[in-house]
Amino acid sequence: MQTEFNDGDVLFRYDELQGTAIQQQKPWGRNPHFFKHVRITGNALIKMAKHCRSGGNLEVMGMLCGKTAGDTFLVLDCFALPVVGTETRVNAQAEAYEYMVSFVQARQQVGRREHVIGWYHSHPGYGCWMSGIDCSTQLLNQQYTEPFVALVIDPVRTCASGRVNVGAFRTFPLGYSPPDDTRLKYQTVPTNKIKDFGVHANQYYCLNTSFFKSSRVSAVLAAAWNNYWVNTLSSSPLHTNQTFVAGQITDIAEKVMLSDCLESPHQKKNSVCTSKVAAAQHCKLLLSAYDGSIISMEQTKGSASRALKESIFNFAVKPGKVLSNQGTLVRER
Repeated sequence: MQTEFNDGDVLFRYDELQGTAIQQQKPWGRNPHFFKHVRITGNALIKMAKHCRSGGNLEVMGMLCGKTAGDTFLVLDCFALPVVGTETRVNAQAEAYEYMVSFVQARQQVGRREHVIGWYHSHPGYGCWMSGIDCSTQLLNQQYTEPFVALVIDPVRTCASGRVNVGAFRTFPLGYSPPDDTRLKYQTVPTNKIKDFGVHANQYYCLNTSFFKSSRVSAVLAAAWNNYWVNTLSSSPLHTNQTFVAGQITDIAEKVMLSDCLESPHQKKNSVCTSKVAAAQHCKLLLSAYDGSIISMEQTKGSASRALKESIFNFAVKPGKVLSNQGTLVRER
C-alpha cells in the first residue's frame, strides 16, 4: 500500500462520454485481472476510517462513489449505510438499499455525477481480507453492477500502527482458476478466522492501493490538522491499544500451543512425522515468530514516542542551571 499524496484536481473532472464508452466495451469481461489499482482521495479515506472506527468491535458498511480510468478505480467520495453488523459479518437489508438509492439521487441533484463503484466494510482487529460472505456479496455486485470494487478497513490495526490499514479486492468469475502467482501475501489473522481466510483465498485478488488529494482537499486536511494536532500529540498508542495488543499476544500463544511441534515426549515416541509435515510445523512456528516481531516493533515505536514526549515536555532543569534563548543549558553565575 502506497501512502503518497499527489495533486489530483484533474482526477475530479467527470467525463460522461468516457464512462459510457467503458461500460460498452466491458474490458473486465475479457480479463478477470483487468483492474489493478485503486486510488482513494484523502477526504474519502478519512470518512471511511472514522466510520469504521465508530463501529468499535462491530462491522460497518458503506458505499464508494467515483469513476474508472483505464485499469484504475478512482474513489472520490463515500457514504455510510444504516447497517447494524455483528463482530463477524455485515449485510445490507432492504432499508439500506432504499437509503442507497435516495442518497445517490440526492447527489445527482446537486451536480455530483459520479456513480457507485464499490463498497467498503470494516474488519475490526483481524486484518484486510475477504470472508466467504464478502466474496458472495462482491461476486453478486460484479455480475450486475460492474465496475465494482471492495475495500476492507481494519480500524483497530489502523490505530495500533498509526496508518490506515486498508485493502482493495475483486472476486474472480465462477469457474475461473487463478494462477499461483496471484496468491495473497501473508498477514496476521486471528486463530478463529484462519479457516475462513484460507478457504476463500483463491476466489479473489488484491489491487494496489494509493491515495491522492486535490487542492481543496489539502485545505480541508490542513484545517483539520490545526484542530486535532493536540490529540495526536497527547495520545499514547501504548495506552490506546493495550487491549488489542493483549489479544494479539494471547492469539500467538494459542497458535504456538496448537502447533504439532509441541507434542509431549510420549506422543513423539509413538508417532513419526514425515519431512513434509515437519516442514509445515516449522513454517507455523516461523509465522508465529513473525507475528510476534510485528507486535514487538509496534511496542518499540510506541515506547520511543513516549520517551521522546517525556524528554520534551517533562524536562526538568537542575538547580544552578537555566535555559538560554536557544534552549541550551548554561550554568548560572
